[in-house]
Amino acid sequence: MAEEVYPMTQEGLEKIQQDLDELKIVKRKEIVERIKIARSYGDLSENSEYEAAKDEQAFVEGQIQKLEKMVRYAKIIDPNEIDEGIVSLGRKVTFIELPDGDEEVYSIVGRAEADPLDGKISNESPIAQALIGKGVNDEVTIETPGGDMVVKITSVDAI
Repeated sequence: MAEEVYPMTQEGLEKIQQDLDELKIVKRKEIVERIKIARSYGDLSENSEYEAAKDEQAFVEGQIQKLEKMVRYAKIIDPNEIDEGIVSLGRKVTFIELPDGDEEVYSIVGRAEADPLDGKISNESPIAQALIGKGVNDEVTIETPGGDMVVKITSVDAI
């Protein structure tokens, strides 16, 4: 069975690696120390601090495994391989909503590094799916849960 590939930018890979290092180097040690302290309180069967620390340990270990898998199967998107002026993964797209003209800017990234609050949307999102392959001055209809939105692409740049 083939492993899942995680397309991402070099910046996204570096951010995931930093998060992974933080979990492995800092968080793990903090949790081990909390478990050690909680054990010193005695009876583990009714020790809520111990249970909370063990739960957090399980969560952190799960996160570590998830991030390690993303790093292992990362596929770095090379901006030089992307056609200029065409919306694709690894590009920043600016568009205006029609007819009111509200401008929006998004960077199209792999789902592993998506952060909509930071303007980074997954290439699998409805907005990105509608925009990918289109170019400057193209009008695109984007299907959203709140109804269709028509936009005009004003620029496509490297991230």
